[in-house]
Amino acid sequence: MISNRRYWFLIALICLVYLAGTFVTLFENDSAQFAVMAMRMVQENDFLSLFKGPNEYLDKPHMHYWLAAFSFKVFGINQWAYRLPGLLATLLAAYSAYGLGTLLYHKNVGKFAALIFMTCQTIVLSAIDVRTDAVLTGFTIFSIWQLATYIEKEQLYNLLLGAFGAGLAFSTKGQIALVVIGLCVLCHLAYTRKWNLLANYKVILAILVFAVTITPMLYAYYHQFDLHPEKVIRGRNNRSGIFFIFWEQSFERMSGEGIGKNSSDFFFFFHTFLWVFLPWSVLALVGYFWRAQSFIKMRFVYHKGFEFLTFGGISFIFLLISFAQFKLPHYMNIMMPLYAVLTASYVYSLHKYTKIKVIKTLLGIQYFILSIVFIAVCLICFHVFKFNYWYNYVVLLSGLGLIVYFCLKQEPYYVRLVTISVYASLLINGVLNLHFYPELLKYQAGSTMAQKIEKGNIDVNNIYKFNEDYTWGLDFYNKKPVKITTLSGLAALNNPWVYATDKDLEILEQAGFKWDQQLTVDQFRITRLQGKFLNPNTRDKVVNKRHLVHLY
Repeated sequence: MISNRRYWFLIALICLVYLAGTFVTLFENDSAQFAVMAMRMVQENDFLSLFKGPNEYLDKPHMHYWLAAFSFKVFGINQWAYRLPGLLATLLAAYSAYGLGTLLYHKNVGKFAALIFMTCQTIVLSAIDVRTDAVLTGFTIFSIWQLATYIEKEQLYNLLLGAFGAGLAFSTKGQIALVVIGLCVLCHLAYTRKWNLLANYKVILAILVFAVTITPMLYAYYHQFDLHPEKVIRGRNNRSGIFFIFWEQSFERMSGEGIGKNSSDFFFFFHTFLWVFLPWSVLALVGYFWRAQSFIKMRFVYHKGFEFLTFGGISFIFLLISFAQFKLPHYMNIMMPLYAVLTASYVYSLHKYTKIKVIKTLLGIQYFILSIVFIAVCLICFHVFKFNYWYNYVVLLSGLGLIVYFCLKQEPYYVRLVTISVYASLLINGVLNLHFYPELLKYQAGSTMAQKIEKGNIDVNNIYKFNEDYTWGLDFYNKKPVKITTLSGLAALNNPWVYATDKDLEILEQAGFKWDQQLTVDQFRITRLQGKFLNPNTRDKVVNKRHLVHLY
């Protein structure tokens, strides 16, 4: 294993990259939307009701929004306060991956698992583009770790902590948390043949802890929906929030009913995995198939030193979510700690049993991945968004110099494999968080317009729109949702400001409205990048405009 000094140096660099991301403007749609939903809780002092804009929100449970709202209460309404709970949950997940790896294998495997988890691409991204999955992942792997510890050591407090973590995870995103936790625990019970632990009074205590933990979320759903059967949600009345979270939610996502379908590609999560787990994807796949081969040879008979929790959990969860009709890349985040432990155990076994030839081959692959990262960084910094300041070059060259030093340094192949892989993640994500995202977000109209509004001392209470497009970035940074009205409603107002698209301006002009001031900013859906946007020569062809006009 790499030295403690090297290990903590890498952890410190990773934390700096995470820290840099906390001060970046919030992304539309989800991050800014969820931040506005939490902001509304604080401003209206209503922590029982969830709203998405003007509409009642019956989708994800309350925990993520409660944590963000609590952070807003303590630190004020700002972007880093919104990200703080997600960042802390990510650190909890890393520590839990360490704990699970240590429990199932060895302390060195646990340390390596935490390192892999914190540097895989989707987790670094989830700490800046914070959605419910960051909190979900932290609570879920914490629960799995504690429940697995109970199976191994049979101590009551581990069981109760596991139940508490499961309750928090369920209160964050519903049934998927219990499915993931349940499959992993069942796999571990089946492999270790410890089914007798289920027939124990301690399990009843765990169920009680779980029930108490989810009670606040259930009461909030009951208060908002069950007490009001007259409310129409997605075209239906008589909607029970409690029935929804216990039964309807996951089935809607699996079938695509209610929220729609976006992919029937069974292999969606396979090719998605190739980038979400970078730079460790190849190591993870090799480790997975090596583990599959080993279990087949052993006919799945228990052998000390092996575990089925990560392999079985990954296999069953991956298969299940692949059948869903609504798929997004961050749905895989909940599995990343399991992949981290499995990958760490495989690579550590190569080191332990001196598989030099295999390690050298994998090291060559990691050098190739590093070279791809280097090319991507050069394109970002010198073509997509060119550096504007001399110190940008100093930081980049310092980072590249450090990486070259470790590439050339004569060290054991295992140490180089770990170090080079981590530096590949640090290089790309350091550039993304410090340079790419800040430049990219200049094309997010809502947050950019909010800066102009603040600079111009425009009254946010006098800003309106007459379309139903969401304006999450503008709403959050104004700390005030844009009011929705109609053309006739605008005519009755006294010199309002109107936030509008190009088409909206045409409608205003045709309706006889005139304005004496106009602010204009660029707009692009920054979470859906495309080649024409990334190419500065064709960017103007896909960038739209948003306007703020003062009617008179």
